[in-house]
Amino acid sequence: MSERWDVFCRVVDNYGDVGVSWRLARSLAREHGKRVRLWLDDVAVLARLRPEVVATDAQELEGVEIRRMREAFEPADVADVVVETFGCDPPEAYVQAMVGREPPVRWINVEYLSAEAWVEGSHALPSPNPRLPLTKHYFFPGFTPRTGGLLREAGLAERRAAFQEDPGAQAAFWTSLTGAVPPGGALKVSLFTYPDAPVGALVEACAALPMPVWIIAPEGEGAAALEAWAEARDADPSAAGCSLEAFAVPFLPQDRYDELLWACDVNFVRGEDSFVRAQWAARPFVWHIYPQSDGAHRVKLEAFLARYTAGLDEGTAAVLRTLWRTWNGLGEVLGAQATLTAAWQRFAAAREGLDAHARAWSRSLQLQPELAAALVKLAGNLLK
Repeated sequence: MSERWDVFCRVVDNYGDVGVSWRLARSLAREHGKRVRLWLDDVAVLARLRPEVVATDAQELEGVEIRRMREAFEPADVADVVVETFGCDPPEAYVQAMVGREPPVRWINVEYLSAEAWVEGSHALPSPNPRLPLTKHYFFPGFTPRTGGLLREAGLAERRAAFQEDPGAQAAFWTSLTGAVPPGGALKVSLFTYPDAPVGALVEACAALPMPVWIIAPEGEGAAALEAWAEARDADPSAAGCSLEAFAVPFLPQDRYDELLWACDVNFVRGEDSFVRAQWAARPFVWHIYPQSDGAHRVKLEAFLARYTAGLDEGTAAVLRTLWRTWNGLGEVLGAQATLTAAWQRFAAAREGLDAHARAWSRSLQLQPELAAALVKLAGNLLK
């Protein structure tokens, strides 16, 4: 019988935590033959990403048992491999039930993604529990061979390429989403942000570009801002003839959201799951990093920028850095001298170089470890 894996997720960053945990659980079941249970403290969030999910204590989807988190567990409930995502900690009763199991439970914490150099030295390190005879191993996703890599289901690059090379598939996608097809030469922009993003300034900057622009935001903060802008435009006679079209669309399931990223020319993304999917889309993107009160997000943002812009000519790299910092409200702190409008205009003008770089970056990531496969390998090594 195949190994049983339990994946635990407590929602902190709303869709990002659940999105990563679901993709991981699905890959473990579908591509590695594991018996997987995904334990969630908020099943309703997954239902937003997968509409087939209902608010019950137990159900199955794509080979994964989806369970609502509970507090009571017995030793027989414990899996062969226990994965906690983002340091969430399984319930205390579950941890207690892990003690003394033979063979020993392999306990792995899949941490947040970071491009910081120190994660290479911390990846796969053991951490003995201070109270119990248990050891947890840390698993760090990342962008180099010495990390756990990124989630990438089988055939992803081929599916993306087929979609991006098929005008008919893209036209059908846009028609189903908006009821129309973007005009020739239009700049297509997707928008998924945290509440403090300067969406209004971005919309005005898009309206000032010398080309038709379509900006699309799934339900949320960005969509609300687009709706407010559209109402104001419709009430302003002087706005007639504006070449910007703004669409607030329903919240998109994961696979449908992937297609939005593939269909757009520039993607504004947030958190971790959409951040990674934007990189697999092989399109220029702008990351709204999850803000932290201690300012640690600034260090993480700069670490990724340094890694991502390596190999870009300095002029294009500076354009990208300036827009990212400005979008994250870090322009003054980090010394970028630009308004969002100016930063966005320069970014849009540099799209040819940014396009080529995004494609090359995505290809390079495919040479790195795939996260689910690397996790299975680590769990196997822990038996030896």
